[in-house]
Amino acid sequence: MATTAIRWQENRIIQDRIKRTIAYTIVIIMAVAYIFPLYWLLVTALKTDVEIFAQPPPIIPPNPQWHNFADSTTYIPFWRYMWNTIAISGLTVLGTVLSCTFIAYGFARIQWPGRNIVFLIYLSTIMLPSQVTLIPLYLIFKDLGWVGTFLPLVVPHFFGSALYVFLLRQFLLTIPQELSDAARIDGASELSILWHVMIPLMRPALAVVALFTFVQTYRDFLGPLIYLQNQQDWTISLGLKLFQNMYGAQWQLMMAASTLAMLPTIVLFFFTQKTFVRGIALTGLKG
Repeated sequence: MATTAIRWQENRIIQDRIKRTIAYTIVIIMAVAYIFPLYWLLVTALKTDVEIFAQPPPIIPPNPQWHNFADSTTYIPFWRYMWNTIAISGLTVLGTVLSCTFIAYGFARIQWPGRNIVFLIYLSTIMLPSQVTLIPLYLIFKDLGWVGTFLPLVVPHFFGSALYVFLLRQFLLTIPQELSDAARIDGASELSILWHVMIPLMRPALAVVALFTFVQTYRDFLGPLIYLQNQQDWTISLGLKLFQNMYGAQWQLMMAASTLAMLPTIVLFFFTQKTFVRGIALTGLKG
């Protein structure tokens, strides 16, 4: 019996090691698959025009052209486009966080007739593709005289987003009702309860909403392409197209500019990843 138990334990250890090895191998392969495009972007940014089209392409550039990064910022008004992008993204984050917080609080913590029905109708708008509302919204913004400005890209976010309202509402439902009741007994208004009680507890969820909104707006191409007519108002997504012209494309400069444009989102993720993971974990699905 003792020999059988020892063999069973050894087999179990071997099976666990095999499973762990397979799991690690799969994770490493997936990591390489995700990292390789970023590596190739950086490598291409350090090549010359001849090295880019060489066959086979060099995995490591023999003579890294570090000046491509500086040249890419002068080939186009790079910093102007970055400022436009950050300004639009910052205002969008502000509008989304403010509006979604108020709307989610109204759906989660305030009792009023038909609340759940209105919430279901509001939530159903998630299933409406953005392409359906593209032309009507453009006509509305054109009549308002907003086309050619930042307003069509910023103002709609001050009216909430169904997805983020849903996430914040689910988070608010996990907070004990007794906290709000105790604040009301002390004479606090709903606005005071939201500001002093709920928002400090909502910080992880608000960080997730802010991060998602910033990345989505920062990478947006279609919106600026439709509404921004003056080249000086372009975002960096549109500005990268200027590296392509009728005589060809400055691929090495485009890759260098793309690498620089990615840095804000990468740095933001590394500084906020703990808050991001905590917010996702705490955002429950309570009904």
